[in-house]
Amino acid sequence: MKQKREDVRNVAIIAHVDHGKTTLVDGLLKQSGVFRENQVVAERVMDSGDIERERGITILSKNTAIHYKDTKINIIDTPGHADFGGEVERVLKMVNGVILVVDAFEGPMPQTRFVLGKAMDLKLPVIVCINKVDRPGARPKEVVDEVLELLIDLDADDSQLDCPFVFASAKAGVASLDPDQTGTDLEPIFKTIVDYIPAPEGDPEAGTQILISTIDYNEYVGRIGVGKVDNGVARVNQEVVIVNHHDPDKVKKVKISKLYEYEGLSKVEVQEAGIGSIVAVSGIADLHIGDTICSPEHVEAIPFQKISEPTIAMTFWVNDSPFAGQEGKFVTSRHLRERLFKELNTDVSLRVEETETTDAFKVSGRGELHLSVLIETMRREGYEFAVSKAEVLYHTDENGKRLEPMELAYIDVPEEFSGAVIEKLSSRKGELLNMGTRNDGYTRLEFSIPSRGLIGYRGEFMTDTKGNGIINTIFNGYEPFKGEISYRPQGSLISFETGEAVTYGLFNAQSRGQLFIGPGEKVYSGMIIGANPKLEDIEVNVCKKKQLTNTRSSGADEALKLTPPRILSLEQALDFIGTDELLEVTPENLRIRKKILDSLKRKRSAISQAAKAANAAN
Repeated sequence: MKQKREDVRNVAIIAHVDHGKTTLVDGLLKQSGVFRENQVVAERVMDSGDIERERGITILSKNTAIHYKDTKINIIDTPGHADFGGEVERVLKMVNGVILVVDAFEGPMPQTRFVLGKAMDLKLPVIVCINKVDRPGARPKEVVDEVLELLIDLDADDSQLDCPFVFASAKAGVASLDPDQTGTDLEPIFKTIVDYIPAPEGDPEAGTQILISTIDYNEYVGRIGVGKVDNGVARVNQEVVIVNHHDPDKVKKVKISKLYEYEGLSKVEVQEAGIGSIVAVSGIADLHIGDTICSPEHVEAIPFQKISEPTIAMTFWVNDSPFAGQEGKFVTSRHLRERLFKELNTDVSLRVEETETTDAFKVSGRGELHLSVLIETMRREGYEFAVSKAEVLYHTDENGKRLEPMELAYIDVPEEFSGAVIEKLSSRKGELLNMGTRNDGYTRLEFSIPSRGLIGYRGEFMTDTKGNGIINTIFNGYEPFKGEISYRPQGSLISFETGEAVTYGLFNAQSRGQLFIGPGEKVYSGMIIGANPKLEDIEVNVCKKKQLTNTRSSGADEALKLTPPRILSLEQALDFIGTDELLEVTPENLRIRKKILDSLKRKRSAISQAAKAANAAN
């Protein structure tokens, strides 16, 4: 018989990127007494990864637990970026309600709609937290109306429309139920969670059932499955069976060797866990997201939605440049293969496929950010490799027509830049759906655009808007192929020989375009050292020294003035590379290069491709 477990609440915090989810969890942790009075606590304590802290984004969902009076509240902090939407979809299966955090100035944004739609599909009750009410320009009352409009758009039922609103400043650690009052602490949020989010329910007498929603990985214990106990009791050393709703053939007998529950930021070992508990299970090697752990006498898989498919792919190559193996610790194809397949342990939205050659692997993900975070992580771990330009993954309909992934792009720009943005996106096959002026001098543009039209655009966007624009995108299904797009309006400056760049050679090269390197940097033949404003590629000799004569001293070089080079970040380099180029990634450097380093072979290849294209056209 089903029973409610009144001393537990399971809740996920969902929101658009940068609306303050992780900061809110910080405040709840601090005010629930998880930390000692004198303990020094980092900001955004839940963002534990270096990349998460540097970029100010959450990449992996995290579990924590706090106590309010007699109730244990399990909280899951989820990512806001569309690229990590796979994380959000999964963890919602563990909770009985969500807190939707919305910025009091920006209001609902594209990802707000996405994550809220997922919660609505699962009929989860929603608490709306209007955050950053102390921000200049905050408009909490209008944002309440915008959230209600969004709920109506998403076909919310009456109980969901009747959701409670809390007005907070997560940074200041205060909340109130009244938009005109500031509040003194986060008590209103704690109280609203206990009063409004239903207690988990299940049958404690039935067989054990745990749906694995997240996988953690630890070098010492291997895979750790995280999920909620839906029915029965889970015990250490219990004999269980693993089954999967989408894979009926999977039936595997295993044993639970260790069981953990969450307390604050740590996992605590327990001997058993009852219904509604969020637990971590270790000791089961072949455990995957979507698996159900159940008693042998009651084998039944819990339904689980399929994870969204990847939309974008890159090829990861073993580095074969003249500088290969000089800077990285892990450089062979075996190292690369092991690391990429290991990533599949925890990242369900990623796909890794072998290719015809053992030196290359096709890696598919949810977006450029998704793959660039993987590249940056591997680079920091000491891996050295090369990656190709991102390409979109096409589908084919029943009539054999090619379909491509589409995105909705929501753009906020100062009025004077809107013309430039519309022109650029239209040339990339974008279609303007809506345009409106906000009361702060910004224009809101809404585009439907092919995913490939956005590849390499963000860097240009920041230049075109002088850093004042905000662009948010969200996947919007597949549509018929929209036609060819010309990606890059510029060519490359290619190093003619291998050696060290000198001031004299760079001075002569800088008249041809913008340089990416300075004097003293090592270069090799076929490496790209700058951008040419015209479409063609030009070979330049940056290692060329001035001929010394009786009348020319070597010191005369010092009078040559070099323009400071443009140093590309990882994202900018991925944006810049063309389809015939690779980005060489090492722990110390990022170098752009041609796929074919030899100048003569490159020209022959270009001629044969042009001939093939001409034949195909005829």
